[in-house]
Amino acid sequence: MSTESNNYIQWFRHTSPYINSHRGKTFVVLLPGDCISQDNFPNIINDLTLLSSLGVRLVVVHGARRQIDEQLAVINSETEFHKGVRITTREQMGEVLKAIGHARFTIEAAFSSGLPDSPMYGSKIRVRCGNFVTAMPQGVIDGIDHQLTGKVRSVDASGIRAMLDQNSLALVSPLGYSLTGEAFNLSFADVAIAIANALRADKLIAYNDDGPITDSQGEQFRELTLLQCERFLLEKQQHNRSNTYFSLRACYQACDGGVSRAHVVSACDDGALIKELYTRDGSGTMVYRDSYETIRRARIEDVVGILNLIEPLEQKGILVKRSREHLETEIGFFTVMEKDNLIVGCAALYPIANSEAGELACVAMHNEYRGDGRAAKLLTHIERQAHKLNFTQLFALTTQTAHWFLEQGFRECDVEQLPGERKALYNYQRRSKVFVKAVQT
Repeated sequence: MSTESNNYIQWFRHTSPYINSHRGKTFVVLLPGDCISQDNFPNIINDLTLLSSLGVRLVVVHGARRQIDEQLAVINSETEFHKGVRITTREQMGEVLKAIGHARFTIEAAFSSGLPDSPMYGSKIRVRCGNFVTAMPQGVIDGIDHQLTGKVRSVDASGIRAMLDQNSLALVSPLGYSLTGEAFNLSFADVAIAIANALRADKLIAYNDDGPITDSQGEQFRELTLLQCERFLLEKQQHNRSNTYFSLRACYQACDGGVSRAHVVSACDDGALIKELYTRDGSGTMVYRDSYETIRRARIEDVVGILNLIEPLEQKGILVKRSREHLETEIGFFTVMEKDNLIVGCAALYPIANSEAGELACVAMHNEYRGDGRAAKLLTHIERQAHKLNFTQLFALTTQTAHWFLEQGFRECDVEQLPGERKALYNYQRRSKVFVKAVQT
């Protein structure tokens, strides 16, 4: 079998945990109107169709800003904006409806394609639309009447769920209807946020075409907590109209409203959505409100994951060999770091009998997550455990990682300083160096 085939098989196997975890989940997708005219648009539709075929319940909320601009340009009608929001006049509303309808029909047609030898062949995806959003006028803001520019009043969550339960994709336009029968032009981001919160969606996904989200040094943000995201948005111009800003703001508002995770993915990068959702490190930027990386006490079902971490280090002589049976009996002493159901780090804290000290042992990190501070974060957690157990000292024995322990505030000491019972068990053939650190009170 060729190397390429082996790589494909390994990649496909690695996606299976994500396929299983995403199946049956509800994702709300923001699709800007700009995407419709881009070369990558068919690939975006293909990827969304693939998600649907893998059992993801999809709600796609599309925008139409570019289409509205183009439609109004045809009749030489200019649009006024207030703080980035379009003022939709009654005279322009007919053209706005045409533009939104054109965008919607284009998306429906794309989901309906299915030529042989194309990714859409045999998909037969059902797209359903409806009046899911009740709207109300924005009103007069800063002395400016926003006329038929509205805001979301309520969402028919049960109606959307009914369509999703029928294995249909719900397609929602940036329109809302008032109790008096008027149609209002809405922000598609606001519509998506309201729907995500009403459905208690598992994810909100926002496409953007302004490139990756980076810090001041040009490094891409892979993940942002709610607080980090808020700070990033505040640093930008107050009325930034870029798609990046709108996408990230939508992610922040969705998570702040109850959605666990939201993602910004590139509309120009082919397969960006698949890479973001079905690979461990993704391709875009994730905003999260829960603990994305969890540090917790190990459970018996973690034994295999811990063995996968420590076996390569045991083979190199860095760690002492532990059998599966031995590990199972000592699992209560272990703490693990978990990322997306993968054990990426572990450490053990053993009490030393007849002393007020503990031993830090079996510190291991996945090779893809070394050198970025995660091991130090795990150590901090272990030190908190030691404090709760009223330990005054923390010992560690190592043959090849002395520098790391020194960097973490340990100092080298003599074997004679080990508490009595632990000193009696010292392996003089292995000749491990001994380090000690005072447990902070």
